[in-house]
Amino acid sequence: MTSPDDLEAQLLDLGRSLDVPSPPPADVARAVRARLEAPLAPETPALERPATGTPAAPGGPGALRRGWEALRAGGRARRRAAAAAVAILVALLLGATPAGRAAVVEILRFAGVEFRTGGPAPLPSGVPRPLPGEHRVTLEQARKQVAFPISLPAALGDPAEVRVSDGGRVVSLFWPGLRLDEYDGSLQVVFRKELGPPWPQETGVGTSTAQWIPVHHGLTYLPRSGGQAVTRPRPAGPTLIWQRDRVGLRLEGVGELRRALEIARSVR
Repeated sequence: MTSPDDLEAQLLDLGRSLDVPSPPPADVARAVRARLEAPLAPETPALERPATGTPAAPGGPGALRRGWEALRAGGRARRRAAAAAVAILVALLLGATPAGRAAVVEILRFAGVEFRTGGPAPLPSGVPRPLPGEHRVTLEQARKQVAFPISLPAALGDPAEVRVSDGGRVVSLFWPGLRLDEYDGSLQVVFRKELGPPWPQETGVGTSTAQWIPVHHGLTYLPRSGGQAVTRPRPAGPTLIWQRDRVGLRLEGVGELRRALEIARSVR
């Protein structure tokens, strides 16, 4: 079995042999520095005085136990130092190399949408697939089939087409080249987006926080419990996501943030 001394030496040799092309990102550096500067947990005293308060005798039955505890305390310190070295080494590897950064996946849930960000995300190909149970309706029919109020953007006028999906869970409004999905965004995740750089940009619609995705990306619909699973993401265009009361809104197809915000702020 490798001793703590051997492990420490191997880690030092490995660190010297690493070829790091550039300094680690600032967030990784901050995390490593915080780990190094964090105070160590207090050690269990290695030696104990007798309960009577008299000095410990140099011999006797307690001497062997106290010596063993001292050795254990020293071993714990070495193991903790080795573990810290491993943690720092892993953080540097993950933060300083493209492969390491790609292995770190961050998940953000916002307004009924789950964002998964990591390395460059592959762009799905093919024709967008309809949502489960998707069917065309009139606007009045849609209002009767969903359990939330349907809002319309005054900047676009009446939609050219209206569809309801998944038993009234989602209503989709269409204009030439544009799509507005409305759904209950307060309880469950409805859509998942697989994203690479550039990352979503936080902005605002009125008093509500919004997220802007400026590039094409993969979009997956997550049916309600018991629905047919969607296994392949579909391609989606630039998208603005925000929440109005308990209703999540996803405006897709507008290429510029300024225009997307103009449309979103006109929703009534």
